[in-house]
Amino acid sequence: MKLKEDIPPLLLQVFRSVVWVYSVITFIPWYLLSGAAANQERAKRVKARSASGRPAGPYRAVNAQNRLVSLLHEGVDTLDKVFEYAVQHFPERDCLGTREVLSEEDEIQPNGKVFKKVILGEYNWLSYQSTFDACRCFGSGLAALGQKPLCNIAIFCETRAEWIISAQACFMYNFPLVTLYSTLGGAAIAHGLNETEVTHIITSKDLLQSRLKAILLEVPRLQHIIVVDSKPTAWTDLPRGIMVHNMASVQELGAKPENMSLPRQHPQPSDIAVIMYTSGSTGIPKGVMISHSNLIAGITGMAERIPNLDENDTYIGYLPLAHVLELSAELVCVSHGCRIGYSSPQTLADQSTKIKRGSKGDTSVLKPTLMAAVPEIMDRIYKNVMSKVQEMNGFQRTLFVLAYNYKLEQITKGYSTPLCDRLVFHKVRSLLGGNTRVLLSGGAPLSAATQRFMNICFCCPVGQGYGLTETCGAGTISELWDYSTGRVGAPLVCSEITLKDWEEGGYYSTDTPNPRGEILIGGPNVTMGYYKNEARNREDFFVDQTGQRWFCTGDIGEFHPDGCLKIIDRKKDLVKLQAGEYVSLGKVEAALKNCPLIDNICAYANSDQSYVIGFVVPNQKQLMSLAEQCGVRGSWEEICNNPDMEKEVLRTITETAVTAKLERFEIPKKIRLSAEPWTPETGLVTDAFKLKRKELKNHYLDDIERMYGGK
Repeated sequence: MKLKEDIPPLLLQVFRSVVWVYSVITFIPWYLLSGAAANQERAKRVKARSASGRPAGPYRAVNAQNRLVSLLHEGVDTLDKVFEYAVQHFPERDCLGTREVLSEEDEIQPNGKVFKKVILGEYNWLSYQSTFDACRCFGSGLAALGQKPLCNIAIFCETRAEWIISAQACFMYNFPLVTLYSTLGGAAIAHGLNETEVTHIITSKDLLQSRLKAILLEVPRLQHIIVVDSKPTAWTDLPRGIMVHNMASVQELGAKPENMSLPRQHPQPSDIAVIMYTSGSTGIPKGVMISHSNLIAGITGMAERIPNLDENDTYIGYLPLAHVLELSAELVCVSHGCRIGYSSPQTLADQSTKIKRGSKGDTSVLKPTLMAAVPEIMDRIYKNVMSKVQEMNGFQRTLFVLAYNYKLEQITKGYSTPLCDRLVFHKVRSLLGGNTRVLLSGGAPLSAATQRFMNICFCCPVGQGYGLTETCGAGTISELWDYSTGRVGAPLVCSEITLKDWEEGGYYSTDTPNPRGEILIGGPNVTMGYYKNEARNREDFFVDQTGQRWFCTGDIGEFHPDGCLKIIDRKKDLVKLQAGEYVSLGKVEAALKNCPLIDNICAYANSDQSYVIGFVVPNQKQLMSLAEQCGVRGSWEEICNNPDMEKEVLRTITETAVTAKLERFEIPKKIRLSAEPWTPETGLVTDAFKLKRKELKNHYLDDIERMYGGK
């Protein structure tokens, strides 16, 4: 985990002596004033324990041993009431913010490609009261257009303020909201719309033009399309019977006295709030039915793990709102009066792809205190910063490495390093605006190296969470003063976890030193099941003798003595090789992702073969540098297709695998380098950047045959 200290021994000894003297002089006053002792005590304490006393559990948080928590505030039991509570307490506080687009221009790249660049202004804000009024008018307008309570309505839109306004309007008027990822393919979009029988859909101008328009004939029930963009656009080439409306015009319709005066049907806690279609990592997306009470229980559990959360916090929203992590995070913020500024992965930072050189990205302007991220994005930040470290001059690089290793030693003891933070890491910290106090990671396992890097360079704790769409994203979140890595923390106060023996994989709750097994999550946050899919409901959900719902995750975990959970395997990722060894593909990928040459990797194995192979998206900068060292020339595609480069990358991957202590049979024996990155648009990864194994297998079928000796 330490960075390599390429420094003369004498100079290194001098540095360590200076640090020792500094530490001796400052330690006692700092220790007394900083509360380090209390933080150390909190980090070491037991966070959850088995409520039954059995090693299988169920495990509950120590402050939820008697009962699970399901409400943020007494009587606030539906999502419309959650928003009304926030409006009553924070009417004039900023709620939703959007940056003004000052100008757009096309920029021609050296390879001939044209990138659209933008110059953005300041954030324009809607207050909580103004947001509430906009939601009320929009809901009333949808009702005037024929949308009925308890009848599904779809949203197919990018993450933006209008998404949350639409959602809150639907919650107010009891319209179950069907959410679809903006990167789903046409067949998946049509499947979701037809299965839920929607007649109204909320979308953006870009998505209507690029994705929705092509499949309208396949969705015969659709009657109304509401476009959220402010500029009205005429649509003349749509199928007959479909009407297109502008969001502002629907709000104007809803604001008319004869519509606003009509009584609205308030939702019940058990009513469906959202039918959330999964990202389809294992086939056709499934619609997960989430009730109002499910979501409120989930956000109650999440909020409890974020200390001092209040109206002074600012959250940056850029992950897909169709993903349960982002929707839950924003609902947590709304429930506490925080402000939410919207962004996108293309405009997030000063160096982002759509930001014109010299202008500011969204984090620099917004300066958020709270941020959620999927590991893929954190891994990219980690590799980009470490790449820049390599480009520093000798003195700067030495200073960075020494400071990094010193801080690493200190935070593992529970200590902070204010001097290092101010002198060395403030520039890295400013990449996310400089005010970030909590980073929440979810959606996939976060590597220990990346977690430590974020702790050190961004000077804030990383709360690693574990949850699924089927549990409202809630399951566990690590406490912010727990600086251990590789664990996802203790169960939230809204949920409990039981371990179920899995004989095929050899995982048992009686295993020592830690009980292991399939993770089953129970609690009020466990959803109502899959929409129109009783077979899967019987397979994945069950109700125990007390009436509590449980979800069988398919993930394998182990509980540590302090009650924290570690994810160690996944049933669907386990492949049995020809000689009988079991290989966890996810484990292999997690171990190899920190190799500087790798941007992304998918491990693959056939049960009738004796070794693992891999598909690799290489880091372009690192691979071009390696090619130059090896004397290999050509275009990017030619270098990726060069057998000699495959061998060189495989050699580096093998070294990383050995360092990570992978077993011999877990190390890929052959690889295929991919010149094209895997993005949600290519259909090879989900919006949360999870691998779509089936699609990747089909995409690389010829290479699989080649690597297994077929041709």
